[in-house]
Amino acid sequence: MGFLRRQGNLVFSDIGTKGQFAANPIITEDISSQIEDGVELSEIEGYVNDEHAEGLYFNHELVGCVKRAHDIDQNLSAHVMHENLMSKATSVLALLYAVRNAGIEKADVEYVIDCAEEACGDMNQRGGGNFAKAAAEVAGLVSASGSDARGFCAAPTHALIEAAALVKSGAYKCVAVTAGGCTAKLGMNGKDHIKKGLPILEDCLGGFCVILAENDGVNPEIDLSMLGRHSVGTGSAPQNVIGSLVADPLDRAGMKITDIDKFSPEMQNPDITKPAGAGDVPLANYKMIAALAVKRGELDRKEIGEFPAKHGLTGWAPTQGHIPSGVPYVGVAREDILEGKIKNAMIIGKGSLFLGRMTNLFDGVSFVIQANTGAEDNSGVSEEEVKGLIAKAMKDFAASLMATEE
Repeated sequence: MGFLRRQGNLVFSDIGTKGQFAANPIITEDISSQIEDGVELSEIEGYVNDEHAEGLYFNHELVGCVKRAHDIDQNLSAHVMHENLMSKATSVLALLYAVRNAGIEKADVEYVIDCAEEACGDMNQRGGGNFAKAAAEVAGLVSASGSDARGFCAAPTHALIEAAALVKSGAYKCVAVTAGGCTAKLGMNGKDHIKKGLPILEDCLGGFCVILAENDGVNPEIDLSMLGRHSVGTGSAPQNVIGSLVADPLDRAGMKITDIDKFSPEMQNPDITKPAGAGDVPLANYKMIAALAVKRGELDRKEIGEFPAKHGLTGWAPTQGHIPSGVPYVGVAREDILEGKIKNAMIIGKGSLFLGRMTNLFDGVSFVIQANTGAEDNSGVSEEEVKGLIAKAMKDFAASLMATEE
């Protein structure tokens, strides 16, 4: 968290770990140099006790705080600033790791889309943003602009489709889709876990980043002609939802449900959700998809039990809202496709828009990742080729006129 110290809202009493922080291979000098000297503990205690700051604790000891950014604006309170800074910090880490793992330079990223669940702004524009550009600044993505995309748990899938479209159109050559974690989800089901004699299992801030770039003829690609979407008129019945996200896009491509090797819907870890009474969320999704395949005559009823193991995945993602929604498998799917283990995968994002009280609608989108079909030739037509085509057309037109006169 120390690298956000320069924002003026984080205060620490001890930065003895600065050396360890700087030793991380993804933390460059331009980032570590932003950490300033710590302050006396008494100063932090004053902020917490008298200035409504949010205390930061390590092993039950106060080591820092997040100050409020305004005296009366609730949107800039210490609590909201803490949530937003944590989302930004985990997004920065995801961006840095993604750039390194993709083998690209920071300057290669031209656009960043943040799809987390937080909102930053003041009393006059509560969700004005922009997490994407704020995180890109700290990460050192000097060539990047960016914006935020919001859609509850479906936002990451929306953002990946938007990013793929931006690259496909030629608007940007390299786009990063990123999201930090959500502190509100920490210990969200803690009461239920404790009742069953379990510890607080939701103790992880998630984060992810996916780099999308021009087709290199090697890496898997997103097929933008095969997109699923829950439209306004779809309705909220589970069968309609799964149909719009899974069956409809496959029908347009002339494919069956069983033609998709792996489905990645809501990938929450069942070890966390089952004790909380939510059941095995990924398994429930796979049963619905299998039932739809049976109804469509694409799967024998006896094979429903085998469908999750053959076409599904065991949930492993933390219950961080947007984090487990489809996208956790993207990186693994890339590796599986490159290694020839699978030929394609469908990423499914679903969101509960009704939680915002602006609508009673559900939401969802999906897309298919597939093995590379070959790099596209984006060179266009040369000037000489254009001149040749025009000359040929004029010659043919003149010949036709002469034939008419005769």
